Amino acid sequence: MSPRRCLSVFLFFFLGSGLTAFGQELSFNRDIRPILAENCFYCHGQDHNKRQGDLRLDNRDAAIEKGAIVPDDPVKGSLIQRVLSDDPDLQMPPPGSNRVLTEQQRTMLQQWVSSGAKYETHWAFVPPVKVAIPEPAFASDASSAPANPIDRFVQHMLQQRGLKPSPEADRATLIRRLSIDLTGLPPSPQEVDAFVADQDPQAYEKLVDRLLASPHYGERMALPWLDAARYADSNGFQQDGDTWQWIWRDWVVKALNEDLPFDQFTIWQIAGDLLPNATEDQKIASGFNRNHLLNGEGGAIAEEQRWVILFDRMETTSTTWLGLTMNCTQCHDHKYDPITMTDYYSLLDGFNRVPESGTPQYFSSRIRVAAPFIELPSEENKQRFREFDEQIQKADGEVKKVADAAFEGWKSGVLADGMPNELGELSAIASMLLQKPESERSDEDRKILASELRKYFDEKILPTLKDKFPAIGERDKLKQQLADYRADQMPRVMIMSDEKPRETKILSRGDYLTPTEKVSFNTPAFLPPLPESAPRNRLGFAQWLVSPEHPLTARVQVNRMWQYFFGTGFVRTAEDLGVQSEFPIHQDLLDWLSVEFRESGWSMKHMHRLIVTSATYRQSSKVTQDLLAKDPENRLYARASRFRMPSMILRDWALASSGLLNGTIGGKPVYPYQPDGIWESLAITKERDFTYPASSGKDLYRRSLYTFWRRTVGPANMFDASNRQACRVRMQPTSTPLHALTTLNDPTWTEAARVLAEHCMTHNSNLDGQLSAAFRAVLCRAPRNEELEVLRRMFQKQLTIYHADSEAAKQLLTVGAATRNESLPVADYAAMTAVCVGVMNLDESLTRE
Repeated sequence: MSPRRCLSVFLFFFLGSGLTAFGQELSFNRDIRPILAENCFYCHGQDHNKRQGDLRLDNRDAAIEKGAIVPDDPVKGSLIQRVLSDDPDLQMPPPGSNRVLTEQQRTMLQQWVSSGAKYETHWAFVPPVKVAIPEPAFASDASSAPANPIDRFVQHMLQQRGLKPSPEADRATLIRRLSIDLTGLPPSPQEVDAFVADQDPQAYEKLVDRLLASPHYGERMALPWLDAARYADSNGFQQDGDTWQWIWRDWVVKALNEDLPFDQFTIWQIAGDLLPNATEDQKIASGFNRNHLLNGEGGAIAEEQRWVILFDRMETTSTTWLGLTMNCTQCHDHKYDPITMTDYYSLLDGFNRVPESGTPQYFSSRIRVAAPFIELPSEENKQRFREFDEQIQKADGEVKKVADAAFEGWKSGVLADGMPNELGELSAIASMLLQKPESERSDEDRKILASELRKYFDEKILPTLKDKFPAIGERDKLKQQLADYRADQMPRVMIMSDEKPRETKILSRGDYLTPTEKVSFNTPAFLPPLPESAPRNRLGFAQWLVSPEHPLTARVQVNRMWQYFFGTGFVRTAEDLGVQSEFPIHQDLLDWLSVEFRESGWSMKHMHRLIVTSATYRQSSKVTQDLLAKDPENRLYARASRFRMPSMILRDWALASSGLLNGTIGGKPVYPYQPDGIWESLAITKERDFTYPASSGKDLYRRSLYTFWRRTVGPANMFDASNRQACRVRMQPTSTPLHALTTLNDPTWTEAARVLAEHCMTHNSNLDGQLSAAFRAVLCRAPRNEELEVLRRMFQKQLTIYHADSEAAKQLLTVGAATRNESLPVADYAAMTAVCVGVMNLDESLTRE
């Protein structure tokens, strides 16, 4: 017997009780499926094109029929024989597959087969149910038991793992944490003081409610949704034409602030245009699936690009709502999840009805959008249109005077000549009447002839008289200016439409030139069926997604909510809850929250409030040695999660803490500080000017949400952000020197530090007061004595440097467009600015504690 087989047999008998390390009964979904999915399903799954040995291990009956599994007798089945074999010709997974089973995995497979080899439907494909809320784990009496169900579930798990929850964070940390998560803007020192001193038992809940009611809540919560929707302000590719999709972005902020129920939030964005008597907002909402790239390059084949867009819609929609990776089923049946090509193209049929060509339409050198769209002139646009109309009307009057006189003279000559050669393009009836003797023409003939001649004159003769009559040129110039203004300045937001139904066929290997079998609209067969009464289009699909029996939609959203507040979701792969995803440790809590989400009327604010008012959320993020050893990634939630703020929030925080932030809600994109020539690489032709149109005044200080996002060259100071070219639903923070170089040297942070320094110096008479004020503005707490001493030393060191180098001090104080107080001592002002830059770059300043 081989050493491997000996060890496995030993472990099998030692662990033969069928229990896991934590004393739980062996579960196919939790313990066995991950082994098979990772190591076996690629060659022995549902994709018949790639299946090896005609063996399926994702189907119990098929595996038994082939002799791979003999329930209750692991030794007889080829599955166990091969995973225990040392023979490279028999061993599974094969030696060259780069997959290796651990001894524990082999043992679990034996245990599983020995206990009957029971299969289960993948947990995420079964509708969630509310299990009973666990009894209090750590409460000494009923009065101290946690009231929030989240805490009951979390503490029950902690008790099983021999852990206890951390104490509640201090109030200054809590108000800062809540502000980061719910609005992305710092509370004022006065707001911090008031909350810390508030003795009301409901003080925390009232703070939560105030932040949820803030108009800035929608701005903060919109950020991850824009990543999912791959929202940007341009099309991408070489021309990278600008669009007006910011109108959809503003709708998202509005919907989140109004707590539009998520079922309606879903239906409007997938099929708002198909609702009966669809409103303007519902049509705008459907722009979710028009936020894709648009390729207008010369070599682009329109129909090919239309299919690229269709595939993108499928990927984005399935990732956002189903939490599944469907893109591979363009070419073959899914290797892991039970999704077939027929499923894929049947669902795609609902998106294959948009009256689009696949390429954008040229409106101006700057603007390129693709139909269908709706025109939404602003009040400014309407005013400019009125002004143009008045000027054109006035010019028309001047032109009419000269045109009438010129026409009469020209007409007299024509009538005298009879049928001059230059009138060859005259209409047939006019030619006939001209050849008719004048004495034989009736009054009706004269009327028709006069009309035809005037039409010909206006179209053919009048334009040639511009040099003779300047009024004509002025009028035409105004009309062209109006047309140019309308093309370049009137918003046209791209929306969905089903006005062009097409026949949808499965594409062989995803090649649009090789269609095969025709399909009709349907939802994936492995999920609950589309009701017979449901419309067979995007609207029916959207309604199906939020139906009570759907197993995925609520789970996917709740998992991403948890990810938002804790850094990682119950399932780490927020984009994929399919067969290859990890089994959630807290499945009972995930399912309870998923049902609660639906039963609450799909209220996102209700769910956010439930999460942030839990004791689990309110814990300290301090890590003990015991917690670090037992739960290094904080998947059990015995402490609060700690992670760096997103770069867009870091920028907003710097602007707000300095007092520079322009808090205007909504509107067209702005162009804050960026490196010189940031778009220069795009200027490879003369089709358009790619000079960065830097904003001025208050527009420099708008929230990052409103920064113009060019797909080809994103904002340079938005590190770790999605490139907005594809759907992204999972945060993936990194740490590189470029991040620190940004927050230390970018003009936004330097200017914010300068303005904060000025504010602290003009409102505080002594150094300690100035340093403390700067510290509090950014970190929302007062510095400890030892921290204040470090700040003093830093200030004195910088002061010495700038006393010795006044030019460097002056140069630092010129960064940014904000005016500076010339009365402040230059060296002191520069030294305090440097300190403020340092404060903004403290680990605690950059971190959501």
